[in-house]
Formats: sequence, structure tokens, C-alpha cells
Amino acid sequence: MKNILTLFLLLLFIGGCAIKQEEIKEEKIEFDKLSFTQANLKKASWDSVENLDNTDFKGSHETFKKDCKASVKRFETLKDICIVASSMDDSKAFFLTNFTPYKMYDSKGKDKGLMTGYYEASIKGSLQKSNRYKYPVYATPDDILTVDMTSVYPELKKYRLRARIDGKKIVPYYDRKAIESFPESKYKVLAYVEDDVELFFMQIQGSGKVLFEDGSHMNLGYSMQNGHKYSSIGRYMVEKGYLKQEEVSLDSIALWLHNNLDKKYEVMNTNRSYLFFQANKQGATGALGSELVAKKNIATDRRYIPLGFPVLISMKHPITKESIDDIVVSADVGGAINGEIRGDFFWGYGKDAKKAAGNTKEYFEAYLLVPNELIGK
Repeated sequence: MKNILTLFLLLLFIGGCAIKQEEIKEEKIEFDKLSFTQANLKKASWDSVENLDNTDFKGSHETFKKDCKASVKRFETLKDICIVASSMDDSKAFFLTNFTPYKMYDSKGKDKGLMTGYYEASIKGSLQKSNRYKYPVYATPDDILTVDMTSVYPELKKYRLRARIDGKKIVPYYDRKAIESFPESKYKVLAYVEDDVELFFMQIQGSGKVLFEDGSHMNLGYSMQNGHKYSSIGRYMVEKGYLKQEEVSLDSIALWLHNNLDKKYEVMNTNRSYLFFQANKQGATGALGSELVAKKNIATDRRYIPLGFPVLISMKHPITKESIDDIVVSADVGGAINGEIRGDFFWGYGKDAKKAAGNTKEYFEAYLLVPNELIGK
């Protein structure tokens, strides 16, 4: 899985953030139901979709084909349409002739959901520990267990149970505070980085790069999570009065943590979740197993938007406020990405991506694009 929390940076502080309130009309609609999704859908026509001319069909087609290489290995659902995707050159015709748009609604008849953003983080680092590079990036430890009880308790299927052996007992794995308190010799170190706050954010992202002084880098991807529930440090900071709700952003949180060293670990340890990494050949990789494409891939709740499916979205750019009307592909998931109409937009790598991700908290509308041969299934 991508970044188990990929995941999902804005949810680092969304608990303390108020998204712009809008009036959302509730409708009484007879929904269409398809077997591969729990979403409330209503079949639409391409003629009814607004701002379709703004869509980058070619880029979306290329992303879909790229993700098909991963999705066909895991899911039978998209096998046929992936074959068609590789045989067609006209990208616009590929979507308009092979897919039917289904407008997404929630259980109350609302057609808008929340889009947050994430990016591929980067930190300067080294393979050797020094006064500058002193914060370790850990690989998955040998003493962490994945507990699967679904054959006995099917209701536990949605939970990620991580544990360790304590004598004759299986107990929850260590939380963030405990892991950080152990000598680093307990774990395998992949690299050392210069900033533990940025490492904390990288764990929220679920992937990133360690930039070495010689110009090379190490791609880090999700390997394992300690099993403790993610908590918003932004919410905690607002509750404690460290930041005002309207002040909360990625940059303001980072600045506060750097300027308040006596409270830094108090705040970060309220998020008991901890991510372990692995070195990857490719950059940021989603739960689908394919390398993410900036502005073309999103993380979703797979119960409603299955991995590998294209989605036509409409929202505002968080910085410029220009309209984004485009087809993106669901290629990732995240612990904080839950809901009937819910997305986490992958902005890519670099400062601009970081700024956009840190400010993305936009209402959006979505059409799930269903291959025609799957309609009625």
C-alpha cells in the first residue's frame, strides 16, 4: 500500500481547520448501484458534464495506461478496458466512447465532498550519522507482527492490527513516543536526516526522498505502520492554544515546532502513529503499486472509488482559485481518507507541490467513470 497515510497531509491538521462553508443542496435521488462500489451513483451523459473542454485527456489517458500495468495484476475488473486503453491513440475518444460518467452523491443526496492534498516530501540526509544528520529513518523492525483475525472476526477486516510478543502475550506494538525513546540500535537505519519535523511530515505523506550532498537521493516508500491510530496534531495545537484555528497550515505548524523545542515532542507524540520505510527504485508509489503522477493521481476511499478507476473531478486550485476540471486515476489510499466523496490530490514533488498540498481543502464534485462493459454489474 502507498503510504498507509499517503498518505493525506492536510489531515495532519484538518481537525483544526475550518473549510469554507457552502450551502449544499440535498436531493432526493434514485441511485444506481454497481457491485464493485458502495457509492451512490447516478448515470449521466457526457453532454451534461460541464467544462469538459478543460480536461487534459492525453495526460489522463497516459496515466490510466500506466496504472493499468499495476491494476490488471491485482484486479480482474479493469482487465478488458486496459487492453482497449493500450490500443487507442485518440485519448478523448478513448474516454468518451468506452466510459459512462456516473455522478457521485453521499447518503444525504449531496454531490460535494472534501479534497485534501499530499505531496512527495524531501529531506537532506546522509547514510552516515553526524551532528547535522542525526535523526534516523527506520526500516520495518523484525519484532512487529501483522495480526489477521478476519477468518474468525470478519468485522476486523478494515482494521490494521500490528502487534509484538510480550512474554506469552500478543500486545499492541509500540507507539511513536516509545519508538523514539529506544536506542537506534534496536532498528535498522536506512538513512539519517537533518530535520525530525520534516521526517514527521514525511511519515504523514507516506513516501519521500532523502537528498544526499553528492546530488544523489534515496526514494523512500511505505513499508509498515505501527498500528496506532493517526491523530491530528493541528487539532491538538488549537485545543492547547498553541495556534489559532485560522492560523493552522503546514508551514505554520512546522514553524511553531521549530520555534518551540520544549514542546515539540509533546505535540508530535500526540500522533501515536509511526511509519516505517523501505528504499524504492521509483518515486512516490501509491497503494496500487504504480509510481504516482503529479496532478493525475488521487488517493480515495476504495469502498467508493475503487483503485485503478478514472474519476472526473471539478474543484478550485487552492492557491490560484482557478478551476481544475480533469480526469484523475485512483491509485492510492490513506488512513485519513474516508468517506463517500473523498479525495487526496497528489501534487507531486517540490516547493510548489508542498505549498499546494498544505493549502488544499476544497469542495469538489466527482464522476466515477465506469467502463461500459461493467454497467449493470
